[in-house]
Amino acid sequence: MSKTPFIYGNTVSFSGFTNREKDREKLFRNLTNGINSMLISPRRWGKSSLVERVVSDLNKNESDIRTVSFDLFSVSSENEFLELFAQEVIKASSSKWQDWLKSGKEFFQVITPKLSLGIDPATDFSVGFDWEELKKHKNEILNLPETIAKKKNIRFVICLDEFQNLATFDNFSAFEKKMRAVWQRQKLVTYCLFGSKRHMMTDIFNNPSKPFYRFGDIIMLQKITTAKWLDFIEMSFASTNKFIAKEIAIKIPQLMKNHSWYVQQLSHYTWQNSGKTVKLKDLNDALEELIFTNTPLYQKEIESLNHSQINLMKAIAKGEPQLSSMTTIESYRLGTSASVVKNKRILINNDIIDKFEGSYEFLDPAFELWFCKLFFGKNFKILNE
Repeated sequence: MSKTPFIYGNTVSFSGFTNREKDREKLFRNLTNGINSMLISPRRWGKSSLVERVVSDLNKNESDIRTVSFDLFSVSSENEFLELFAQEVIKASSSKWQDWLKSGKEFFQVITPKLSLGIDPATDFSVGFDWEELKKHKNEILNLPETIAKKKNIRFVICLDEFQNLATFDNFSAFEKKMRAVWQRQKLVTYCLFGSKRHMMTDIFNNPSKPFYRFGDIIMLQKITTAKWLDFIEMSFASTNKFIAKEIAIKIPQLMKNHSWYVQQLSHYTWQNSGKTVKLKDLNDALEELIFTNTPLYQKEIESLNHSQINLMKAIAKGEPQLSSMTTIESYRLGTSASVVKNKRILINNDIIDKFEGSYEFLDPAFELWFCKLFFGKNFKILNE
């Protein structure tokens, strides 16, 4: 059996990568020209795949650039971040583990790092510091890539995923100021900072009162268009000797509102269910499977909300334009205007809704279909060709 041409759950920087050419070119130009870039979009829109692809392009085409990439999702403290930062920068500076061990004497003037290797140096190399010493000399760690770049006559591009997670650290405000103060003076290091908490990332980088305001170019990642998805889906089915009619293929991005993760997932289920020619029933069965697979997650999401928050989601699902109007508040039993403001903030912070072009929308299109079926009895299946 052929391998599915659709990928979700992992980054899709190569075979499943589609229609990010302009974003790819812009980010590549920014990073090669020393322009810090902040990439912002909701979860599962393709940020990580885009950055991974650009990092691959840099590694292939820019011999003087060393790339560093790591995810901050599970990093829980300032100390842990600084150790990981130093570790990954040192590893990127050379392909030889012997050079990593030498770096303790060569690149650190004040702090004495604890460098250790395991059985496989390539995967088991770690850097540790005395915390009391580190608190006094954070600048040396934050400026490490610039120090190494000067001595080795190279440049660094450092990509940090889920950057907004740093805001959960104790005393983040002070650390945020220190990072900005050090990083803005670096000439040989360029940063690509990205994350999926759109409201938090926007506040960090687009708020004039915050240290990282105007740190670089803010790129608000947009959805891939329906037309581009249509081309990708048709070609992907054809590459495995299957045929999907345009009339059926276009319904996939339409149903999933061009959400990258879900377009790939629904396409995969449709591909998996179909024979040589895709039928409407195959798509309907795929959609039902997708909703069924995610139902436990959606149920858990709903259980954490109170009645007024669920009622606010009903109003959004119905497309109510004025959520704080007395008519909407009374019709959906939303409480008070203050309650509406508070509940909007809670739903945004929980990544359930966000504001796009002046109106609030569900971030998860499959969750919205499930929600509408649960509360309005709306059938999500396609009934005709």
